[in-house]
Amino acid sequence: MKIIIKFSPEITIKSRSVRIFFIKILVVNIKAIFKKNKESTLIIRHWDYLEIRSNNNQKICTILMNIPGIHHFLLVKESVFTSLEDIYKNVILSLNHDIKLSGKDFCVRVKRHGTHNFTSQEIEHDLGKKLCQNINNIKVNLIKPEKIVYLEIKNNKLFIVIERFEGLGGLPIGTQQELISLISGGFDSAVASYMLIRRGCKVHYCFFNLGTPIHTIEVSKIVYYLWNKFSSSHKIKFISIDFSEVIKEIISKIKDNQIGIVLKRMMIRSASLVADRWKITALITGEVLGQVSSQTLTNLTLIDNVSNHTIFRPLISYDKEKIINLARKIGTEIFSKSVPEYCGTISQKSAAKTTKKRIELEENNFDFTILDRAVSQSYIIDVQNIPDQMINQHLFEIETKKILNSNDIILDIRTETEQKNNPLYLTNIEIKKIPFYKLIDQFSKLDPNKVYALYCDHGIMSRLQALYLYQQGFRNIKIYRPTTLLR
Repeated sequence: MKIIIKFSPEITIKSRSVRIFFIKILVVNIKAIFKKNKESTLIIRHWDYLEIRSNNNQKICTILMNIPGIHHFLLVKESVFTSLEDIYKNVILSLNHDIKLSGKDFCVRVKRHGTHNFTSQEIEHDLGKKLCQNINNIKVNLIKPEKIVYLEIKNNKLFIVIERFEGLGGLPIGTQQELISLISGGFDSAVASYMLIRRGCKVHYCFFNLGTPIHTIEVSKIVYYLWNKFSSSHKIKFISIDFSEVIKEIISKIKDNQIGIVLKRMMIRSASLVADRWKITALITGEVLGQVSSQTLTNLTLIDNVSNHTIFRPLISYDKEKIINLARKIGTEIFSKSVPEYCGTISQKSAAKTTKKRIELEENNFDFTILDRAVSQSYIIDVQNIPDQMINQHLFEIETKKILNSNDIILDIRTETEQKNNPLYLTNIEIKKIPFYKLIDQFSKLDPNKVYALYCDHGIMSRLQALYLYQQGFRNIKIYRPTTLLR
């Protein structure tokens, strides 16, 4: 079998030169991600699709679903035919082995390219009849079938679609310019970042620490997740700015009803300075029109005025329910729901409509050397290095074990899907399955007199979760990171 990748329609409508450029970027991105995952594949480029040959189609399909620029892709079986009977025999044989059709309503859909002595409709009609004759308890349903049998015919080649997978769509990363996202850890900024990644932008992240070390940990997990799932084809920067002194200055110098707006203006100023350093011309925020008092049209305009950069707000017309649904779809909801709204805690009574004169009058009291110092001392790392950096800073007291004792208990914190697809087997070792997004609630219910070793496939999530539990006061934790996994 092989995989056929279909481009996003936005790529196929471009001019020839632009289309070739976009496809080239997409291929480069796919190769980079395959290399990162140590997958050996052959990619063959065609005008209207990519062909991938691999020995690990299951893992390849999982990877491809999260690469921007891919509309959908097909797991297909290819064969050569000389007659209609060859087509019918190949399809019936494949359906008996690869596609579960028994007991279902179905229809046949055929796409045909080349010169033949038959039409697509003739194949659909005749094949439907032959399938009903050869497979028990099925019937044709052209209106709302439970199963669609897809075929593609190109000259003398037959492609039987075993399974179809939806892609992200959008544009390949790198076809658009670089941006900096003001990431807070909440639902909005994470979803806004994803939306611009999907539009082909290389998105870096700027984080303003308003809370505690736990806040940094939670945001780091979101940033790493977004990079690892959707944009690991590129090197991405994570900029962390300690805003604690800025907050103190704002609270002590600015009137209560102006604090929220001034705080956002200071963030935009800081992110703009960071963007200037790398010649990045645009920022992203997760702001929504009218969601809170600091996000009225008047106040958003005042916030924009402090920067010469374009500020993208892809969620500007969304409501919270739609944002959370999208966060759930892309996988960031489980992270964001545990992150407090620090901005809202600092300022709860922002004026819904202020003036430029008034806000500038308030900012005259602010010592801008504090802001400059915070930006100059910003902490910058590659997103891919977040786990190692956090371990070096925080996890020196948590033991990492390569070999377990018989009294050790493993906590497999991978998702249910990961646990099912790649189960962990260890002889004489107790294994408890608690997905990482349930761990915080359930860990306190475990026997406190026992020690638990956290495990995940790549050792990333187990380290971050161990750090979080340690910060919460738990000391009966270790990290399990074997040199060779026993499966």
